[in-house]
Amino acid sequence: MADKRDTSIICIFDVDGTVTMPRLKITEEMDAFMENLKSKVVVGLVGGSDLSKITEQMGGSADVIKKFDYLFAENGLVAFKNGEQIGQENIQKAIGDETLQKLINFALRYMSDLVLPCKRGTFVEFRSSMINLCPVGRSCSQAERQQFAEFDKQNNVRQKFVDALREEFKDAGLVFAIGGQISIDVFPQGWDKRFCLQFLEKDNFKEIHFFGDKTMKGGNDHEIFADSRTIGHTVTSPEDTRKQVTELIYK
Repeated sequence: MADKRDTSIICIFDVDGTVTMPRLKITEEMDAFMENLKSKVVVGLVGGSDLSKITEQMGGSADVIKKFDYLFAENGLVAFKNGEQIGQENIQKAIGDETLQKLINFALRYMSDLVLPCKRGTFVEFRSSMINLCPVGRSCSQAERQQFAEFDKQNNVRQKFVDALREEFKDAGLVFAIGGQISIDVFPQGWDKRFCLQFLEKDNFKEIHFFGDKTMKGGNDHEIFADSRTIGHTVTSPEDTRKQVTELIYK
């Protein structure tokens, strides 16, 4: 590829497990790699977390919305381009408080019956565009997070929870997606990470490359990964992300 920046190509990245380890801050090495990548192609982030969590993971600076050409929080329901906000949605307005309360009540009852290695606080997190359900509790420590992740791999805690939610709310127009290591994202149909593509389509990119780790069916990267408008890449870690991007862009 020529030295000049190719603005017809965008590389857009999931956050947890792709650019950073789950809920940890970006490393200096990865930060420098992403900054250099911006000199080659257009670069964007799309995460399920809210803007404050993504900001924390990207180093804590409020300038994170200017650090990338596009930044999409909450699957793109909160959207920024070149540091300016270009989109905002609201789940409360979309589905109403009656359905929200039924969902939250059901989820809390279900989680109250789970027996896990540990339980901490914040089992339901209300974001502007989604509800995040966390059986172990989002206030768990990093060690407790890892402990639950291993327990979940062996016992399919979140998958069973998703199956119960889908059965209970099969006519509610909601999507239940496993995200990160410890939680489940709940949002209206069509509000998955593909939502951000509407903003990219306006800029007529020749190629949209998406990199994510939860690309399997049921994972919160699957829909955008499998979308016909993107070229999907499955990664296993930030190191693998760097390796695959290097092979793609710096060939």
